[in-house]
This record gives sequence, C-alpha cells and structure tokens, in this order.
Amino acid sequence: MPAPSLVLASSSAYRQQQLRQLGLTFTTASPDVDETPLPGESAKELACRLALAKAKKIFLQHPDSLVIGSDQTADLNGTFLGKPMTEERAIAQLTACSGKTVHFWTAAALISGQTQRVEVIDTEVRFRQLSDSQIRAYIRKEEPLYCAGSFKCESLGIALFESIQSTDPSALIGLPLIVLTQMLNDEGLDVLSL
Repeated sequence: MPAPSLVLASSSAYRQQQLRQLGLTFTTASPDVDETPLPGESAKELACRLALAKAKKIFLQHPDSLVIGSDQTADLNGTFLGKPMTEERAIAQLTACSGKTVHFWTAAALISGQTQRVEVIDTEVRFRQLSDSQIRAYIRKEEPLYCAGSFKCESLGIALFESIQSTDPSALIGLPLIVLTQMLNDEGLDVLSL
C-alpha cells in the first residue's frame, strides 16, 4: 500500500522551507482560519487550537492524506505578541521585549484517517537590552512585519537575543521539526528511510 500524500496546511514560506529540510515530498494548502483568541485562552492553548483547526480544515479537502498544521503564538508576561503588520507596531513590540523573556508556543498537528494529534513546544527567548536605534535599524533591515514577535530568528533577528532555551530549536522558526519527525514516524513515515 503506498504511503499517503503529505499536505502542509500553511502558506508560510518559512514552514515550507523547514519541511523541505526533511527531504519530504508534499503539497501546501492555505487553511484560512480565524486566529482570534477565545476569551481567557492562553497563548499555549491558542497555538494548539489553531494548529489543529488548520489541519482539520485542509484534511476535509484531502481526506486520504497526512495533513500537518502548525501555529505559533508569543507571550510576554500574559500579553499576546502577534504579527505586527506595521513598522510602528514592530517597534512597540521589540521595545516591550527589550531585556525581557518571551515564551513562544509552537504547535504541530498531524491528522490522518486514523490519527488526530497535536504537540506544542515552549521556546523561551531572552531579549538583549535594545536601544531605540538598534530596534529601528533591525526593522528597517529585515522588515519582520509578518512575523510573530517582530523578528526573523533564522537571519539577523538572532542578534536580538541573549539566549534561547527549547527542546526543539527549529520551533522558533515556525515548525517544530523534532516533534514533527516523531509524529510522522509514529504514522509509519520514517524520514531517515526515504
């Protein structure tokens, strides 16, 4: 019996690039899910709910496939840090994060005909004490307006940090590959044997 096709429920170029690291053949589909937090929902709960919702929506269109959903939220002392969308909001986010610790919750969901599973990784990021000119220069160089927390850790954004603590360093980019590899392996898709 052939292996099921793999679908990434995301239009994110970063997540697609990450999944390519595993040498997998996959297609993508944009899930178009409302990402508004529910009343009282934590950043961790929101990431899990959205990753699963994205995977479920695309699974309805591809019921014979393995569907991967993912979502990431950021929490600064109980305040959500979303995608800033504007330069002014990015400046405000990085100013608020300066010298502080932010928790990034990255969830991966996997759905097949027999399985519905979601796992979440907590990545603790300690930001350097940043000056206004450093923040503005960084935003001008990288334009991280569509990135939760206003940075791209896979490039110059790494210079904003004092430290990163996580069991899955790939999670901060947007798709936790260590946990996803295990989830796929549990479904009989061993990326090392392809």
